[in-house]
Amino acid sequence: MIKLTRRQEDIMKILWESDKPLIASEIEKKQDDLNINTVQATLRALMKKNAIEVADIVYSGTVLSRSYRPIISRDQVITEYDQVVSKVLNDKNLIAHYVDEINDLAAITELEKIIKEKRKKLEK
Repeated sequence: MIKLTRRQEDIMKILWESDKPLIASEIEKKQDDLNINTVQATLRALMKKNAIEVADIVYSGTVLSRSYRPIISRDQVITEYDQVVSKVLNDKNLIAHYVDEINDLAAITELEKIIKEKRKKLEK
C-alpha cells in the first residue's frame, strides 16, 4: 500500500481517468486549482513513490516533454482521508471526547440509532 497526500491523490485520479499518458501541462488543465509548479513537484514525488512512470517523451508544441502513466491501481493507495479515518476509529478516547462535546439531544439520538444499526450488522 502506498500513502498519498491529497494533492498526490488528485493527480493520480486524473491519470487513472485518462485513456492515455499525460504531460504535466495536460494534467494542470484538468483541474482548476492546479498550477504547473504544483503538478511538476507532485509528479516528482509520485515518481519517488513508484506510483507513476514516464510513459514516453513527446512533443508539446516544439518542446520535448515527459508523459506519465500510473503504475499502481486505486486499490493500492491509502489516502490522507483513509489515514485520518483509521486513526479516529481506532482511538476510542478521541471518539468519546467528541461525543462528550455534543449537547444536542437529536444528535445523540441519531448517533445511538447508527450504533444500534452497526451492532445488529456485526452480530449477524
